[in-house]
Amino acid sequence: MSVTTTTHLNFRGDARAALEFYQSAFGGHLAVVTYRDAGNTQEEPDQVMWGQVLAENGFHVMAYDVPARMGYDQGENPFFVSLRGETVEEVMGYWEGLSAGATVVVPMGPTGWAPAYGMLRDRFGVVWVVDVVSGHEG
Repeated sequence: MSVTTTTHLNFRGDARAALEFYQSAFGGHLAVVTYRDAGNTQEEPDQVMWGQVLAENGFHVMAYDVPARMGYDQGENPFFVSLRGETVEEVMGYWEGLSAGATVVVPMGPTGWAPAYGMLRDRFGVVWVVDVVSGHEG
């Protein structure tokens, strides 16, 4: 088993441009899923629901566009820490540890894109997005 952490940047409509910029600076593969791609027509359909740049040199950053229905202040909540594991059992252990004194933003559970996904703000104000790498079960 292994776990990785990745900086997850938050934008309001600029995620694609930012990811393209980071790809131009660091190289690597750009992947973008819009809200429309994911079948979500409730949000801004052409904005980024999930995106990343992953380069062979080790650079990795994720990003998304915060939906208009959610508050957003770039100076207050500019990033998340993404914690990804290979099995539900593995990430649940980390989720339970991080949950002490935390505020759950999205309860941990299965989604259409992952066997487990959840989001919480820990007692220090850091927002963690915890999930299982797509294609892995547990």
